[in-house]
Amino acid sequence: MSDGTQLPWQDSAVIIQSQRLLRSFQHWTGKVLLDVAGEPVEIARALFEAPFVLASHGMEPDPIFYYGNRRALELWELDWEQFTRMPSRQTAEPVEQEERYRILAETASKGFVSNYRGVRISSTGKRFFVEDVIVWNVLDEQNQMCGQAAVIFQVHNLS
Repeated sequence: MSDGTQLPWQDSAVIIQSQRLLRSFQHWTGKVLLDVAGEPVEIARALFEAPFVLASHGMEPDPIFYYGNRRALELWELDWEQFTRMPSRQTAEPVEQEERYRILAETASKGFVSNYRGVRISSTGKRFFVEDVIVWNVLDEQNQMCGQAAVIFQVHNLS
């Protein structure tokens, strides 16, 4: 997004990721994350502009974000390039890390976890409480786990 010529949702990898996020959410929860139809690029745009916070990370030992919609970028006060280079653990304060790891492990074994809540921190140190959060495993086109995602429906500023 740095040069302004291409928004993240226009990138072919982001379009594919958007499809994976939506399909995986429905696979695990039986629910539709965003009721949208159209061409893949239109769906990717709708997901990027959705009214909830959505972020996902990969499968690295220290997972890096590879997707954040506009609300996620605003919440963590980062642009696309910064967000997609950041380890996801940096969104939680050190005292919250153990619970974060527990939720990610539970998600890995069960497929998804709902009703998560906890404190998170932005890139500038602003603290906020998230609740009504669903975390799920992201599946690729061969139904192999390729990451994890979280949708946050409620955010309350603490600082």
